[in-house]
Amino acid sequence: MKTLESFAELDSLKATEDGLVVLFGGKECNVCHVIKPKLIDLMAEHYPKMTLAYVDCHVTTDICAQNGVLSLPTLQVYFTGQKFFEEVRTFSLQKVAQDMARPYSMCFSED
Repeated sequence: MKTLESFAELDSLKATEDGLVVLFGGKECNVCHVIKPKLIDLMAEHYPKMTLAYVDCHVTTDICAQNGVLSLPTLQVYFTGQKFFEEVRTFSLQKVAQDMARPYSMCFSED
């Protein structure tokens, strides 16, 4: 999981990656610390072609503000540069996996 330090880095990933998962968290967010390794495992197991990024909102507040992040943790999922969905504060990683299944298969089909 790549840690982003500038808005330009995030914009670049949105423009170049077909699939992108961005976790917005913080050093004082205990839920963020619990979700992060589980999210990494989930993506590695079910969605290996997705690019993972992490934004520490206590360090890079500008990125969080420009992306409308008001609560932690926030998970944003992008396909081909467009935000597909967002989960905020309390969410199930199982639901995230289900919501990603169809767009992932369409975006990364082997055809």
